Amino acid sequence: MDIEKGSVWVKFDVMERFMRDVFIGLGVPKKEAATCAEVLIMADKLGFDSHGISRMKPIYYDRIREGIQLPTTGLKIVRERAGATVIDGGNGMGHVVARRAMEMAIRKARKHGLGMSVVRNSTHFGIAGYYSLMAVKEGMIGITGTNARPSLAPTFGTENMLGTNPLTFGIPTDEKFPFLLDCATSIIQRGKVEIYAKLGKKMPAGWVIDRNGGSKTDPKKVLQDLIAGSASLVPLGGIGEEFSGYKGYGYATAVEILSAALQGGSYLKMLSGYKNGRKVPYPLGHFFIAINVPAFIELRTFKRIAGSILRDLRASRKMPGARRIFTAGEKEHLNWLARRDRGVPINRETQREVIKMRDELGLKGYKFPFKG
Repeated sequence: MDIEKGSVWVKFDVMERFMRDVFIGLGVPKKEAATCAEVLIMADKLGFDSHGISRMKPIYYDRIREGIQLPTTGLKIVRERAGATVIDGGNGMGHVVARRAMEMAIRKARKHGLGMSVVRNSTHFGIAGYYSLMAVKEGMIGITGTNARPSLAPTFGTENMLGTNPLTFGIPTDEKFPFLLDCATSIIQRGKVEIYAKLGKKMPAGWVIDRNGGSKTDPKKVLQDLIAGSASLVPLGGIGEEFSGYKGYGYATAVEILSAALQGGSYLKMLSGYKNGRKVPYPLGHFFIAINVPAFIELRTFKRIAGSILRDLRASRKMPGARRIFTAGEKEHLNWLARRDRGVPINRETQREVIKMRDELGLKGYKFPFKG
């Protein structure tokens, strides 16, 4: 995503502290507020601009103030076995629930080789990659997934039934950065539509369809129509079967099942956020898998082979005119290197949201290089 003209760069520590204080101002306990802010700022550090500060107001701030998400997180352990845990998130902060769930999966993997946690009645937890990287930091493979409010139409359908349902892998390597694949199973995620709307940019045809299967390209109208059920995102691969859209549809369905059926959670239209015309919570489900590499092979050997695979891919023959071949996680690493001294690019619409949150919560200690 290109940086919008008029965007202002703000240091990461300032924005992380600001988001933490916003969460505290909404009633989130200090330690949990720090966790939520840490997850969001990581998105901005790695270039996931659709899931950092730009998501703060339309998701967490508004939902807590509207009473459809709780600022406190009373998660409960519903069932626990040797390598498995079932958790109820209690409609609290998804970041807090997810971090605890992956911590439990890692602990079990360290003891048993594999660990898995599943969660029900949770909320939006930021970038899934944060939790997969938790496992990577422990020398493990991390796999994360979550369902979401209906956005995606099944192949040959035009009704939004599935969420964008990311399936995320974090894998340690001997390089300066891990393999990190963090992407939705739809051709575009809802957060990217929100970014296009904020930037006032028209979307490419083929990303979103209407009830008749025709393309929709106005992002602001798309956001309204997704809620109304008159627009749907397209699965990875695209419309129909010609470019294998059924594969994205299949992966999205697998994530939906793992995010709901294993824990007896909500699914499909149950996650619409509306009941009898009134806003209600989005009781999301997640799953977290940790694989302890030394249970299978010496970690150094695994990292070397994984790194060799990535290096061989990048060194393979390039398409005419192509500058380079990337592997998953490389662009995120390059984004961090490019941004670590500059911070977060705040577009005009997000500037207004930041000022609004600051003023409504009375956070007087923040003077930003924009007026909003």
